[in-house]
Amino acid sequence: MLYLKLHLFVIIFANLQISQVRGANIFCYYDTQRISDVNAAINYLEPALQFCNFLIYGYAGIDSETYQVKSLDYGLNYDIYQAITSLKLKHNHLKVLLSIGGDRDRTEDLAEDNKYLKLLENLSSRNAFINSIQSIIRTYGFDGLDMAWQFPKNPPRHEHSGFRKYLDKLMNLFRRSPVIDENSALHKEQFVSLLTELRQSLNPMGAIMTMTVLPHVSAELFLDVTQIVNHVDFIILSTFDYLTPYRDPTIAHYTAPIYAVSEHDPSHNINYDVQYWLNHTTATSKLVLGVPAYGRSWTMIKKSGITGHPPITAGGPARAGHRTLTAGLLSWPEICVKIHQNKELEGDAARFRKVSDPTKRFGTYAYRSVDENNEYGIWVSYEEPKTAANKADYAHARNLSGVALFDLSMDDMTGECGEGNYSILKSIYNVFKKFK
Repeated sequence: MLYLKLHLFVIIFANLQISQVRGANIFCYYDTQRISDVNAAINYLEPALQFCNFLIYGYAGIDSETYQVKSLDYGLNYDIYQAITSLKLKHNHLKVLLSIGGDRDRTEDLAEDNKYLKLLENLSSRNAFINSIQSIIRTYGFDGLDMAWQFPKNPPRHEHSGFRKYLDKLMNLFRRSPVIDENSALHKEQFVSLLTELRQSLNPMGAIMTMTVLPHVSAELFLDVTQIVNHVDFIILSTFDYLTPYRDPTIAHYTAPIYAVSEHDPSHNINYDVQYWLNHTTATSKLVLGVPAYGRSWTMIKKSGITGHPPITAGGPARAGHRTLTAGLLSWPEICVKIHQNKELEGDAARFRKVSDPTKRFGTYAYRSVDENNEYGIWVSYEEPKTAANKADYAHARNLSGVALFDLSMDDMTGECGEGNYSILKSIYNVFKKFK
């Protein structure tokens, strides 16, 4: 009897802590894939935590043989887990969650990639996963987990304009839709079973469980919304990367507009995604809007023209930045430094031209046309403090629970943009501060 009373108290207390911050939650993702030093990671992270209600650390993966959770922080081992959760000693308002998947656990091996579906299909595999989650939470002091489950993604829908656009519409009438997962209905049910079993195992621990819906994962195919909302504390929508230079190498366009853009796929915007979820659940207090702290960049070519106005013809992912080390991806400080670059510089050092959006509907982009040798052209759709604040305003207007920033390592950690550390994060915080 005493155990039952204590068990009930733990659940009520955990839920009370969550409900106290609803309506102004800031979820801060921290992906350490580019971090090699634990102490440096912690030092850079500390100034941001005063603005975060939740720190979602990522990412952990799944062992394809044992179906237990495994670290993806190669070289850091599990030392980083203890260091991350120890931050709660200085920031007692903070909840720290471990995120599973997040597209960090993908490989070129199809069999390896299918492990997220195979785990769902087998009760013993689900139990192995759940037991390992419990062990990690207890051992390292996480407050819970985030399920950024790696379902198969929708294939890209290549966009065109003019006559080609209407020709494609006509051809689509005769094309068969690609089969993303022939067992999607079964996997949809099994994912609910996994969340139900996880919830039952986490409740006695007073642990939190969130779910991140990754870009290009079909909620209609894989997520039983009415059931899922009963088992998770928050649902975080990755409302960005609607286009990327890898999925859409020849067309550059806005990657995370709030509203639909003319001559653009009508589903490729934040409002479309949010409305889908609002149509399927009344639990708006569990929905969280995802905002990136980076830009997606394409190579401009001669056919791109000189105006930069999207959509433009592109030549694939632009070269990697010195921080991201990933082609087609630039962090906010990498972009802002280029925008304010000296006008006299040339070649790859030449400045970007910024184009803002006075309507606050589509976002900001910057570009640099090719030079006389048809080189050094780049076009980037990106997030900055003003556009992130616009999205925080949108989240508040739609009565969502808050905003999730993807991720802290892409924000201006050292104040290079002249607006202090973590300028995108602070812009979101300042919006919610107005409504408290």
